[in-house]
Amino acid sequence: MKRFIQFCFDFWKAGLTGGPLFWAWMLFLAFFIVLWGYGEYVQIANGMIVTNLNDQVSWGFYLANFVFMVGVAAAAVTVVFPAYVYKHKELHKIVVLGEMLAIAAVVMCILFVIAHMGRPDRLWHIIPVIGIYNWPHSMLTWDTLVLIVYLLLNVIGGFYYLYKKYTNTEVNKAFYMPVVYIAIVWALSIHTVTAFLINTMPARPMWFHSMMPIKFITTAFAAGPSLIIIVFLLVRRFTPMKIADEAFHMLSQIVVWCLGIALFLTMSEIVTELYPSTEHSLGLQYLMFGHNGLTALVPFFWTAMALMIGSFILLLIPRVRKNLTILPFICLAAFVGIWIEKGMGLMLPGVIPTPIGEFAEYMPSNIELMVVGGVWAIGFFLLTIMLKGAVAMLLGDVRYQESATDMQARAKQAAEATAS
Repeated sequence: MKRFIQFCFDFWKAGLTGGPLFWAWMLFLAFFIVLWGYGEYVQIANGMIVTNLNDQVSWGFYLANFVFMVGVAAAAVTVVFPAYVYKHKELHKIVVLGEMLAIAAVVMCILFVIAHMGRPDRLWHIIPVIGIYNWPHSMLTWDTLVLIVYLLLNVIGGFYYLYKKYTNTEVNKAFYMPVVYIAIVWALSIHTVTAFLINTMPARPMWFHSMMPIKFITTAFAAGPSLIIIVFLLVRRFTPMKIADEAFHMLSQIVVWCLGIALFLTMSEIVTELYPSTEHSLGLQYLMFGHNGLTALVPFFWTAMALMIGSFILLLIPRVRKNLTILPFICLAAFVGIWIEKGMGLMLPGVIPTPIGEFAEYMPSNIELMVVGGVWAIGFFLLTIMLKGAVAMLLGDVRYQESATDMQARAKQAAEATAS
């Protein structure tokens, strides 16, 4: 227990150690975290009236970001799977960094759900036995369950691996590998269940089709690795950890092919919806072209398409894809494009029009922007600390210093083992 407590202390100490640039970044994030606190206070004090959600549009900016971040959390598997299944040596060296990203992403997902609830004091209802946990009938309870389990799997797997590095002991594969393989499968489940959360609503034609889960998975495996590439390049730039080019080449290939599949599914959806052009396609028509002068979402859709198609074309060129100078900018474009398409371009036209044909335009209020911006800041704040702590332990800069008593106890155990 003493060793574990020391591990926790040293991890956070390493994570909070840095120069002027580090503290400037953390203060920048802290500014948005303060805005998040203010936005949450105003929303709790005055109710959801401070948002632009209404009776017609009850799902908005919070859940749009929630759906997107579930995909980013699931995309950690794009590092874990090649590392352990295909034995990719370079990704294996940094696999724990992908797990740190997954932890931060799931925390953000939970914060987005709390913001959308409007009444965080009712969170006890998502705790089985204590609250009214409507399982298995409610799809939301399934989503909550798989997210919490996925968070626990990454916390256990990631920090167990770091603890073994910290204490310079061998990983117990009989314990660790099952956790890894379960987490790989579970990563697919969290985004699949999130897709089921919306595509099981027959009153929402834009969501009500069986293609939604596979579209969620492909966009997740394009957006997530795009962010991972950017983060890993920053780690290589600002820390002593030298991540090999082969790791980026593998991840960029995953991005380009998953992005291509996602674009194909999007085009298929457009043809399927607009060719017959029935009343079931009104949501997509509103998204792409507007409806009777209501055009708030039209610029978002075409911007997302331009970013995604442009990124896909550039990533198809091997010389461009392997150029690590311009790769992060292409990945950023793909990430933003998918964020728009999967957020504003999926959630909002799914509830506009309503099942009875009402069109009520929605754009996030300032309070919603504060809360969402703050949640993103919290996620990157936590991710920065965890990455710095993990890198320090992976490089061996932070190690457990055995006391004389510990050394004597270990020597005694070794002697007893030899004698027996």
